[in-house]
This record gives sequence, structure tokens and C-alpha cells, in this order.
Amino acid sequence: MDHPPLDAIRNIGIISHIDAGKTTVSERILFYSGETHKMGEVHEGQAVMDWMPQEQERGITITATSTTCRWGSFWINLIDTPGHIDFTIEVERTLRALDGAVAVFSAVEGVQPQSESVWRQAERYQVPRICFINKLDRIGADYQAVLAQMEERLRARPVLLQLPMGNEGGFSGVIDLLAFEALTFAEADQGRTVERLPIPAELLEQARIARDKVVEAAADFDDAILADFLAGAKVEAPRLHNAVRKGTAACGLFPVLLGSALRNKGIQPLLDAVGNYLPSPLETPPVLGRRPGSADSEQLPCDPRAPLCALAFKVISDEGRKLTYLRIYAGTLKSGTTLLNSTQGCTEKVARLLRMHAHKREGIEEAFAGDIVAVTGLKEVLTGDTLCDPVHPLILAGLNVPEPVVSLAVEPKGVEDREKLMPALEKLQWEDPTFKVREDEETGQTILTGMGELHLDIIADRLAREFGVEVKTGRPQVVYRETLRRVVERRETLRREMDGKVQCGEVLLRLTPLERGAGVNIVLPSAEESPLSVELLSILKESLTQACAAGCVTGYPLRVGHGGAGREARAPGADHVPGDHHPSGKRRQSARLAAAEARPGGGYPDPRRDPGGAGAGAPGPDVRLYDRTAQCHEGTRHLHHGILPL
Repeated sequence: MDHPPLDAIRNIGIISHIDAGKTTVSERILFYSGETHKMGEVHEGQAVMDWMPQEQERGITITATSTTCRWGSFWINLIDTPGHIDFTIEVERTLRALDGAVAVFSAVEGVQPQSESVWRQAERYQVPRICFINKLDRIGADYQAVLAQMEERLRARPVLLQLPMGNEGGFSGVIDLLAFEALTFAEADQGRTVERLPIPAELLEQARIARDKVVEAAADFDDAILADFLAGAKVEAPRLHNAVRKGTAACGLFPVLLGSALRNKGIQPLLDAVGNYLPSPLETPPVLGRRPGSADSEQLPCDPRAPLCALAFKVISDEGRKLTYLRIYAGTLKSGTTLLNSTQGCTEKVARLLRMHAHKREGIEEAFAGDIVAVTGLKEVLTGDTLCDPVHPLILAGLNVPEPVVSLAVEPKGVEDREKLMPALEKLQWEDPTFKVREDEETGQTILTGMGELHLDIIADRLAREFGVEVKTGRPQVVYRETLRRVVERRETLRREMDGKVQCGEVLLRLTPLERGAGVNIVLPSAEESPLSVELLSILKESLTQACAAGCVTGYPLRVGHGGAGREARAPGADHVPGDHHPSGKRRQSARLAAAEARPGGGYPDPRRDPGGAGAGAPGPDVRLYDRTAQCHEGTRHLHHGILPL
């Protein structure tokens, strides 16, 4: 392909809740644009964009996949993203690199939980969106209910650009409200032929009312349209296109189109809308870069002649080597170029430059500002790193990476798997910032932590398929801790006869719960403040440390207090009666025993995490949310931030 002008490029992603039809939409886009010659079906495991064996077997998208296609004069860099919440990082890093998105909704299920999540992710990066209400052919389809849910739950302003002709099984096409004509899609050639017809008489009045609503929304972004609207004059389609485009780029409105991807209806108008309403790289707000070691920043021009600056938004393991996906914001990149990884503080050399088509690739010589490409040869790069011209270093904003929440213990099945396990896990961590590996020092287990059970199940499956490492999985062993619930004081006196003499040791302890995570802090009087010798004070501290390690109730280490973490152990003094304060062996023994006996009662702290929760109401009676730090309302959703016991 010849490289297009910048204003013809559209960098877009497709986002949705799982099973809204996102990948089917992607497959139809590839087919109608001529990129593929056969429609790949998700339910048959033949989708081009779902190329991983796990995706084909399960019928879901697991990893974001990119490709490039042409539609008319437009060059579309397309990324299909997962809809399952366990793979939310794929949506996050995709939206970070894109200029626009298509949000797909099911006409039956409407706005679903993950629809809200991906919408909020797009809001975070201020990504303009157009919406596609899919599955109009299904029983129970109700596009008007979906529009109402978008307003209520997403706090969005949807602008309907089409009306359906027929409903459920009778869905046959759409009415284009701007061009004011009916569109039907020929079944004989899999919907390739789009026929433009006059609007049926029974739908004319409904179409006029709906078009007036489009004009009213467009008038907010074009004063001339507002004047014509108030005067009752007709507003032509090209003027409406321009106004809707302005509103979309500003995220002030969201064009809505209708169709059924599985029945090959509505995809060509959706492609037209991508070109007409979503912005090119030239029309997006300037990207800011920060100079290393400084708070100063500068705007990056989307200019191939500017110093190079790119974001590594995705890194995968490709036959043991790193394959890095880049969004180029400025400059020109060629094979063999030496780059500065300004995030890591090292230089990297590009070996090959590739244009990706799902898992297939095409070698290219150079890429320009506005492009999305993949490169090989980078060794130190990680997701979110900035790669730039060594003489013009800049650091771009990274990614918002959620903390993993579910853990799994793994161990190799055989001796031959043991040596291969950790290198394989390291490579999987390159790819996925939400996947963590650690060795539990107390249990000796290898613990994998991810975003959910499905996420970790896929990791275990990939270990076997891609790396030849067979593992056994199980729940991590719970390491219990004891805690203090309140401030307590305890005096312990020990009298014991040794060698015919009565030895006496007395210890007074005051224990105070500290903030969660503070650990154990043992405070003794200084040698200047106490009549005890330095050696005896050291013995007391050692004994108290051992007592904390042994716990107070069932022998688990004392670590945290209720509502906080840790405790403070104070020993204001210890008296030996009778005799002096010089520690003989017997007196040292008395001090140790007294300190060890002076242990208060305690309880068990809950393992906790911040759920970052969102729901359709306040937390129920079964939810204990500690340390609630924030609560806000967005429509029907209540957002709660706090600490939740696991």
C-alpha cells in the first residue's frame, strides 16, 4: 500500500461488553473493505482477528489484535479489543494509542457492566466515539431502550443517525437520516451491494421527526445551522456531517448507527461514519511530552519531519523475542534506527519494521507520524515506555494499569518443567502488566496474580501450549496473622528458684495498634533513662521480638491491629528483686521468660484490597467496606473506593 496523507488516517478500536458482537463487526469490516475474501465467523472458530487457539476454542477475544484496511479514501488502522473484564488492560493500552473508537452495544442486552467500564476508559483518554447498536434482528431488540440506557448509565449524548426498517426477524435495512434515504443490503452477495431507495411512506413522518433531532444536536456545534433550524430552513447533509464531526471530536455527542453484523446489515454505513466523524491524527489534541529530569513539557506536532517520538503500547513474546507495538506521534521511523528508551534510560535499535494483520505481518521500510506499527529488536522495552530521538528526549504519559486481584499457586509437574517455568513466566509478564509473579517466602509457593480466574486459566494454558511447561495449579496457602484490637497494658512478674535462690523478673508492656502496614515497632527506654544495663535491654528487645513472632492466640505472627496495622510494644522498665541490675545468666533467663509471658490476647486481621467498585446502588448488607475514601454518583451508578476484605 502507498502511504496515505495524514488527514485520511483513522486509528480506531472496537470496544464493548463481551458477546455484543464486536469481533463479528471487525470481521465484516475486513470483508467489505476487501482485506479478506471470506467472512470469518466467531462461533465457528474462524475469525481472523481471534487467531489464538484459546480464542478460537472459547469463542472470545483475549488479546487486542491490529490490522489495516482501506475504505474509500480512508486508511483505517483497526484494533479489536477483548470484552471480558479479565483482559481490561488490553482495552486500556489500546485506547491510550488511538484517536477514536467504535462502541458496540447489543440491541437486546443494552448497556452492560463492561460496556460501562470500557466507556469510562475511553472517557479517561478523551477518545471520540461512534456507537453501533448491533443485533437488531434478535428477538427482544429495542434500540430506543439502549439509547435511554446510554443517557442514564453512561451520561452520554447519543445522536441517532439512522432508523431501523423492520424489527427483530423482520429487520431489513436502515434509514439514513442525513441523506434521507433508505438503505438495504443484498442477501445474495452477503450484503456487499447496498441499495439506496426512497423512504417507505409509513416511515416518512417518523424519519422527519428523527432528522429534526439530528439538526437540533448539530446546531450546538454550528451557529449557521442553529439559525437555519430556528428559521425552519432545510439543512443539507454535508453541513450536518461537518457539525456532527465537530461534536464527535469534542466528545460532545456520540453518533449512533444501527445494524446486524451477523446478518451483514449496517456495516458499510458504519465504515462511512468512521471516515466522516472520527478524527485523523491531525485533528486530535496535541500530545504532551515531558523532558527527562524536568517538569517542563512540550507539545508534539503530528509531523513526519519532527524529531521522532513513539509510545510502546503493547509488547508480546514472539518466538522468544520481543515484538513491540508502537504508536508514532511525531517523526519518521526506519529499520535500523537507534532509539532512546527515555523511560528506561537506555538505547535500543530497531531490527525490522512491520505492519500487522492479526498474527500475520508485512515488512515495511518506514513509518510516519500517525502510524501504528510493530518492531523487532528492542530488548529492554516494556509496555508504556517512550521511544524517541536520542538528541531530543521526551517522556510521554504512560498507562493506567489496574492492580491484579486474584492469585493462583503453581508448581511444575515434572523436573524438566522446573527449569523452564520461571523464564516462561517472565516472558508472559513482558506482555501483560496486570500479570504478576512472586515467590512466597513463608510458604515457598510460586504465586501468580491476575485480574480473574479466566485470566490465570489462560496463563496456565499458554504455559503448556507455547512454552511446553506443564504445571499444577491450586489455591495459595493463606498465611495468617494476629492483630491487636485495642490498647492494652500487661504486667508480668516471674519468680523462680534457681540454685537455691529466688530470681525475680518483672516486665510492664503497653501495646498500641498502629496503622495498617506499619509493622511491629518495639520501643524500649534508652540506657540513659533506665537503670538496666544495655545488655539487659537488648535481651528484653530480643525476647519481645520473639514473642511477637510467636503471636498471642494461636501462634501466628503478630502483625496488624484492627483498623490498622502493627503494634507498639513498650517496656518502661524491669526490676530484679533482690540484687543489682547487672545481668547474670539466671537474671537474663528471668527477663526473657517475663517478657515472653507478657503477651496480650489478639485477633485475626482480614486480608483486604481496594475493589474500586461500581454498582447500581449502595453496597449491600453483606459488604464490609473499610476505610472508605471516596463515594460519588454517576447517574444510577454509585462509585465506592475503600478496603474490602477478601
